[in-house]
Amino acid sequence: MSGDRPSPLVIERILRDRQGVWQQIVADRELNGLTLRMLASSGVALACYGAVLGAFHSVLMALTSAVKLPLLFLVTLAICLPTLYLFNLVFGARLSVRQSLALVMVAITVTSMLAVAFAPISLFFLITAPDYGFFKLLNVAILTLSAVVGLRFLTGGMQVLNAHGLLTPAAAPPVAAPAAPAPAVPAAQVVPVAVGQPAAEPVAVGASAATPAVPATPAAPVAPAAPATPAAPATAVGEPAAAPVPVAVGAPPQQVVAGQHLVPAGPGLLPPGYPAPQYRQWPDPAARRPAPDAQRPASMTLLYVWILLFGFVGTQLAWTLRPFFGSPGEGFALFRSIEGNFYAEIIRTLGNLF
Repeated sequence: MSGDRPSPLVIERILRDRQGVWQQIVADRELNGLTLRMLASSGVALACYGAVLGAFHSVLMALTSAVKLPLLFLVTLAICLPTLYLFNLVFGARLSVRQSLALVMVAITVTSMLAVAFAPISLFFLITAPDYGFFKLLNVAILTLSAVVGLRFLTGGMQVLNAHGLLTPAAAPPVAAPAAPAPAVPAAQVVPVAVGQPAAEPVAVGASAATPAVPATPAAPVAPAAPATPAAPATAVGEPAAAPVPVAVGAPPQQVVAGQHLVPAGPGLLPPGYPAPQYRQWPDPAARRPAPDAQRPASMTLLYVWILLFGFVGTQLAWTLRPFFGSPGEGFALFRSIEGNFYAEIIRTLGNLF
């Protein structure tokens, strides 16, 4: 597209801005107009290619093939579209009928436009090598290749819809968990003290008898916070208390060991009696299993089954609507008697050609 003005050709928009087309289908926005444009473009392209097929026999056969080839694709779509829609509903997809129709019409539009792009090549071999068997196999190969490319667009569009959650069932609303009760705060224990005895020094909760309490030293206004200074060990009643050990400001933190020898407590060292920290081992991210939502939904698996069904229905319907080419030794006929099948005819044509 040039600038902000959309292209008048819908196939150009599909090929240049396919993500915009998928987003329009996801949003279910103006799909009626988009589907009608794709339907008109596909009908004109298939009519042109059908005229080239029937030109091998006569002008009248070219006119009837120009009508029957678009009819072949539209009738196949009408037969197989309800199956695709019901498959999606059964497995929880949230696609509407308009979204399913627009998605399949994208594939048919790409297929028809690629086929009409091969029309000059088919016409060239019709003029230079007018062999009935070769011309029939050439055009069957062209239509098969065009259909494979068109179905690739269909699977790509379904993957975009899957990424937006339209192929998975709607998630259930989350249930609020009951609030946990607040933990009970234990009451402070009162220790009786005899009258006339000195009050005992406060001891930190959880400290052992071997390790005395260490009160914190207030930090200076401009200097960093001073480390904790160990207190003097408890002495018997009546003995003088030991003088506190001075600690320089900025010195590394120290801890008290037996005999009042001070050793530096570097990073990672813990006071005696303190339990070692427990570290949780996290699993390797690469070894984690994928989430269930990341797996392929059942609708994507059934899409490939539906594609095979679409192909079988289309080939059998083409055999029912024949002739499209017209045998050179027979006169004009609108329809042939139903005998044999499409695949047996292709094998017989290959045997006659080689």
